[in-house]
Amino acid sequence: MTNTIADVETSDVILVTGSNTTENHPVLSSFIKRATLKGKKLYLIDPRRVTLADHADKWLRPLPGTDIAWINGLMHVIIKENLHDKNFIETRTENFNALKKTVEKYSPDYVETITGIKKEDLIEVARQFANAPAASILYCMGITQHICGTDNVKSLANLSMLGGHLGKPGGGVNPLRGQNNVQGACDMGGLPNVFTAYQPVNNNDIRSNLEQFWKVKDLSPTPGLVATEMFNKAHDGDLKAMFIIGENPMISDPDLNHAKKALSNLDFLVVQDIFETETTQMADVVLPSFCFAEKNGTFTNSERRVQRVRKAVEAPGEARRDWEIICGIATRMGYEMNYENSHEIFKEITEITPSYKGITWERIDKIGIHWPCPSETHQGTPILHTTQFTRGKGLFHAIEHTPPAEQTDEKYPYILTTGRVLYHYHTGTMTMKTEGLNQLSPECFVEISDKDLEKLGLDDNTMVNVFSRRGKITAKLKVSTKAVEGTVFIPFHFAKAAANKLTNGQLDPTAKIPEFKVCAINIEPASA
Repeated sequence: MTNTIADVETSDVILVTGSNTTENHPVLSSFIKRATLKGKKLYLIDPRRVTLADHADKWLRPLPGTDIAWINGLMHVIIKENLHDKNFIETRTENFNALKKTVEKYSPDYVETITGIKKEDLIEVARQFANAPAASILYCMGITQHICGTDNVKSLANLSMLGGHLGKPGGGVNPLRGQNNVQGACDMGGLPNVFTAYQPVNNNDIRSNLEQFWKVKDLSPTPGLVATEMFNKAHDGDLKAMFIIGENPMISDPDLNHAKKALSNLDFLVVQDIFETETTQMADVVLPSFCFAEKNGTFTNSERRVQRVRKAVEAPGEARRDWEIICGIATRMGYEMNYENSHEIFKEITEITPSYKGITWERIDKIGIHWPCPSETHQGTPILHTTQFTRGKGLFHAIEHTPPAEQTDEKYPYILTTGRVLYHYHTGTMTMKTEGLNQLSPECFVEISDKDLEKLGLDDNTMVNVFSRRGKITAKLKVSTKAVEGTVFIPFHFAKAAANKLTNGQLDPTAKIPEFKVCAINIEPASA
């Protein structure tokens, strides 16, 4: 996030897209709802009529996979009506003319033919967004989980720069992280092409400094594989061993039949987790680890705030801290890795991570600090890009609409999109251990509109088979006002009817994220 969570309340216009915020980020959604009670404008742009629509000034419904088109449409209107922030564009950005040329053809009429969004609604949102003193964009996986997910995010950045809404309170482009320390994992180099703080592995100076610090030689300059690439390599027999930590890809990966073949093809699989999962069942070795409440350390949340986490209970059985397990394996592999405790590890983090350099446990004893925090006299950075961007000037990207990898046809006439429900997190590894949550959300369902139910000639709560080109599941129909004709939603939490048996494994070429949000399906009665 470029801005803070609390900052959302100070926005004059809030644009939420690709996020079922009330169910996936219920605490953060309270800031949005409070903002609307204060008279701030909220626009929701999403293929489903999620609960946040009840609080919005307007809900715009694009066809799944058409985000670039409607974002370009907003920018077309803003430029045509001369509403763009000329001073911000001139002093803080470059490549504006290329953007202007690209969005020229994305008139409201043209965008309506691609997205289904009424041209009047598009014009209203464009004017309100551009004229707002401060406008905030919030997005989640409904934007990123497409074959053009990276371009979707760049398009939102284009829109924010066009309105001059970056680097100030109440503005910004704000991705909503899915779990308490996803941001922290990325900050610590949990990506295949960077060390901590996004320092590129192919930078000779950075590698040299780290080699000296860690007393090693020849750190590889070659980026590793992302998770989806690993599974493809395992499937093809090129990757022989895998070590999975805190992840359950046998429910969360796309095209689960492919994922199962990939894991089955390994010579050796290690899984480190806090509970048994569908993935641990396939492992050669399972390493039980501590959960969040059983250890000390830090988490870094969505708004880049580094916070202390403190042990509350004892860990069960033979479980160990994650870092102890990793250190033990490293030592056995020939690299002596020893730490006294989490505090010692955090001190090392601050020494090799420029954006964390000024953060100490003492400074975040009560209240966390937003990185970047380059020194111990620095107060942290709640808002990014206040005077300049990381690269200097912000770069406009001229981006054309890219259709989804898979289209509907006579055999597969419905669009499937997947996501979460309020009561379960991700693959249910933790939440499905809780009786109360299982009572509130006991099983998978196929959310469908009343019009589609009528077309199928079926009743609500009918058991159906759902087919895609990759697999089949059986679940219960559920008519919902959230559903829109032609689009079906299935939560992906439930192993017995795993939605990801259906989803498409086609990847975004840059981020290598699968297109979870759009695939073609058909529905038949389960008895058929």
